Amino acid sequence: MTDNTTAGSPASDTSLPGDGYVGDPAVRAEWDNRYAGRQQLWSGRPNGALVTEVAGLTPGRVLDVGCGEGADAVWLARGGWDVTALEVSGVALERAAGHAREAGVAVRWVHAALTEAALPPASFDLVSAQYPALLRTPDAAAERALLAAVAPGGVLLLVHHAGMDTQQAHDSGFDPADYVWPSMVAALLTDDWKVEVNEQRPRVAPDGGAGAHHTDDLVLRARRLR
Repeated sequence: MTDNTTAGSPASDTSLPGDGYVGDPAVRAEWDNRYAGRQQLWSGRPNGALVTEVAGLTPGRVLDVGCGEGADAVWLARGGWDVTALEVSGVALERAAGHAREAGVAVRWVHAALTEAALPPASFDLVSAQYPALLRTPDAAAERALLAAVAPGGVLLLVHHAGMDTQQAHDSGFDPADYVWPSMVAALLTDDWKVEVNEQRPRVAPDGGAGAHHTDDLVLRARRLR
């Protein structure tokens, strides 16, 4: 973990240690390298779809999956949410923790892959995954981990770039078949869930940062009934 030794431990604004990561070291290294290559990778502002969809929700416990440099986590904490933020990159978490300290908010940082994080089940009023790079597995581990984290009455909000799931594999190594897309999560929803939003819409994108060229979002918002 990052600030603390176990997932779900009390929030802290102390410096993040360099060890304790739970997950595939190769995935951590890939994302650390990506973040280390730029002083700031993302815009520093919360994602537009998150701002829109959270507007009518009562603040409670939220899990920010793939928190990056912390813009969403800090924004949620400022709005009164009890935030747990999960990220595979230690470089990103260092930056995120710094932004939280500057904002004067407390966030519980978890340095782990989603499927390895040992998060308390059915305990988050909101699980937010904004453009996550979740690797697909035969047992749908990442999809099931997202669903399992949501408390009864809580909301899963999954947002991704429209069109990426239908692209051909790139020479760069990106293959959409390797990743989880909203349709895959939606396919696992049972009668225990109510789909509130499942649509493609124009993206409200903050200026600057990687991914700013994407123009449309896929938005899945589902409420766990029981």
